[in-house]
Amino acid sequence: MYAQRPSRLDGAVVWTNTPSGSGPGRVLPDGCMDLLWHEGRLFVAGPDTRAYVTEGAPTAWAGVRFFPGTAPTLLGVPARELLDRRVDLADLWPAAEVRRLTARVNAAPDPASGLEEVALGRAAEVEPGDPLLRHVVDALDAGRPVAATADELGLGARQLHRRCLAAFGYGPKTLARVLRWQRALGLARGGVPYAETAARAGFADQAHLARDVRELAGLPLGELLGRG
Repeated sequence: MYAQRPSRLDGAVVWTNTPSGSGPGRVLPDGCMDLLWHEGRLFVAGPDTRAYVTEGAPTAWAGVRFFPGTAPTLLGVPARELLDRRVDLADLWPAAEVRRLTARVNAAPDPASGLEEVALGRAAEVEPGDPLLRHVVDALDAGRPVAATADELGLGARQLHRRCLAAFGYGPKTLARVLRWQRALGLARGGVPYAETAARAGFADQAHLARDVRELAGLPLGELLGRG
């Protein structure tokens, strides 16, 4: 069972997941990075360009999902270095610090709240992130073209691409694609017909939506939503 709530950290979400099925899980690209707890250990999930399929027996997970572009500042590592990866937090931070934080999370009333405290503490220690990045996300999520977004922010195409690689792990065109498909998923999950979903989310047509879903999720839309 999956559950989430808004975090006290701006733009972030705190979530827990205890899968009920016996098959592999599927984590879908969303433009975000997560701080994870699993079986008493701390991990970081980098940005995904395709569905991440989990292996092994279903077990409990907890996480803090950061607003797109904000995690690299908190973690101290460019997003591109974690693209399509799950890494131990000890690979990024000093081992002694990770042991201390792991013990703190494991001693918390629940791992999710412990992770949130770690994220809040880290945010208080580092400089605020680049406010321009939120404008990039907002513009692309609203369906603005990449070139127009760069112009509005007073950036050249190369400047925008460079900043996006560090903040999101990939360029603005890929970010726009991921955000667009997430808009479509939200509409389709709400019962909007697929053709209308495609039009409202900014796809050329339903076939375009179907191609993106297969490439990003590895499944047809109907099967992904449990309607297949």
